[in-house]
Amino acid sequence: MRADNKVSVVIPNYNGKRFLAACLKALLSDAPEAELLVVDNGSADGSRELVEREFPGVRLIALDQNYGFPRAVNEGIRAASRPYVILLNNDTEVLPGFTDALADALEADGRAFSAQAKLISLYDPERIDDAGNYYCALGWAFARGKDRPAARYEEPGAVFAACAGAAAYRRELFEKIGSFDEAHFAYLEDIDVGWRARIAGYRNLYVPSAKVLHAGSGTSGSRYNEFKVSLSSRNNIYLIWKNMPFLQILLNLPLLAAGFGLKYLFFMKKGFGRTYAKGLREGFRLCREGRKVRFHWKNLPSYVKIQLELWINIAKRFG
Repeated sequence: MRADNKVSVVIPNYNGKRFLAACLKALLSDAPEAELLVVDNGSADGSRELVEREFPGVRLIALDQNYGFPRAVNEGIRAASRPYVILLNNDTEVLPGFTDALADALEADGRAFSAQAKLISLYDPERIDDAGNYYCALGWAFARGKDRPAARYEEPGAVFAACAGAAAYRRELFEKIGSFDEAHFAYLEDIDVGWRARIAGYRNLYVPSAKVLHAGSGTSGSRYNEFKVSLSSRNNIYLIWKNMPFLQILLNLPLLAAGFGLKYLFFMKKGFGRTYAKGLREGFRLCREGRKVRFHWKNLPSYVKIQLELWINIAKRFG
């Protein structure tokens, strides 16, 4: 039985015309009954015209400028009418069965907030792009399996957070835990929303039967650049401050200091040392303006479980 009639798919787009047609064609083939929405962040490359001309069944939400990934997906989620919302990057091509597999995973697990697909490299389909987002006590976010053989990652299970480049979310839970934090603009907003769901006692799943090809860095243009390094370092400081109670920050402080120090040395060798340091400074400023997750004693078991994972995930990062 098809599940795509319970699904809305939101595709955020910024100057992604070169990817958009292939993305939409694959999706329409896989999920003919899904509600499809493209949220355009003020593109100037003809993306909007492409959608209007070639995909009349797709709803276009046209924003007047680039407000960033979280604002775009929030607009789409608010406009969606189905119980499950799939967020999908514009530089992806879904494989058959993708939509139903994600919807079925949420349907089968009432405590699941999100379900992530298996992201495979578009340019090297034998390699994984992302098999689940993880975060560790060093203050590092990482994609499980990155650049490793795709065949190794066929086992479903729980992950720290879902990669929002290809993941389904239970729409009603955004009202409980909050929407994507628009202060992020880009990067780590999916770790943040997944972390908040974990604090509230929900799960995030990895569903390898849902497969998608992903070009990667379709908007920012490369794996390491000033835009990405600056925003990622800024948002990482904010992520920790926002989701960890003060005592948990103190508990992790020695490992966090080591982790940020190692990252600084890494980016210094890449020529982005100053950019990384500037991003950290901006992150501390953002903490003064942002919204911290309020601690509730009823969520203490969730905090304990998350902390254990933060330690365990150090080994996974180097495994």
